[in-house]
Amino acid sequence: MNNPEDLLTTTELAEITRTPASTLRYWRHIGTGPHSFRLGRRVVYRRADVTAWLDEQSEAARARRVS
Repeated sequence: MNNPEDLLTTTELAEITRTPASTLRYWRHIGTGPHSFRLGRRVVYRRADVTAWLDEQSEAARARRVS
């Protein structure tokens, strides 16, 4: 992870997913949503983790439609 653009803030992730930041904070609190971690005082998300999580959500939705 040499590129700082590989890290997303909660606000940036909210814009990407079109999800309120408060929802992302709630998901983090209950242990769902993409993996996050603290970097100093800020919570950040690795872009690769977000992409993997989005892929999982898509696959789960596809599986629900099939069954």
